[in-house]
Amino acid sequence: MRQRLLDELTTELGDGLVDHLLRPGDDLWVRVRTDAWRAAGLAAQGALGCEYFCFLSALDWLPSPYGKGEDDPTEPPPERSTVMKQGVTGGDTRFQVFARVVSPQRHVGLTLKVDVPDDSLTIDTWSSVYAGANWHERETWEMFGITFAGHPQLTHIYLPSGFEGHPLRKDFPLLARIVKPWPGIVDVEPMPAEVDDEGDAEGGE
Repeated sequence: MRQRLLDELTTELGDGLVDHLLRPGDDLWVRVRTDAWRAAGLAAQGALGCEYFCFLSALDWLPSPYGKGEDDPTEPPPERSTVMKQGVTGGDTRFQVFARVVSPQRHVGLTLKVDVPDDSLTIDTWSSVYAGANWHERETWEMFGITFAGHPQLTHIYLPSGFEGHPLRKDFPLLARIVKPWPGIVDVEPMPAEVDDEGDAEGGE
């Protein structure tokens, strides 16, 4: 079934389909060209019958310059690679947008990914293809700074209108984590030692 979805999408997009990963009995991931993103949504919704829109969000593949919240602040920071690795189906840019759609009739879905150009951080909107994409694109614009061309109203959902920056970018400084490490990483009290029943009994005597 997933192979059939892939074949149908390849027919619809041609060389607009850049790469894919199909795991039989598991899932299907497809990466499309930036200029084929809207066409991919239309093909998924129409020809493939993926009428159910699950979600849309973004990925920032930049290794965090601030390390990880799990790092022990009392130890020297570990050495990490600064090379971006774009994960399943690869990629050529720092940011990618991905979306999940499902065919209720076939009971199968796929995840679509697209590179977001580094120079413009803009891709086409899906809001006129899947109504549910409207809110998800607003959130992605707000949190990652990615613009969706043709979206009817890119306005804030969570942050005040004058807020500067995009909190889900890897290079956005989470000051709360700098002042106080992630809860539970440090200052963890040891568990009480188990009482030796026999010794306790002897002490009682």
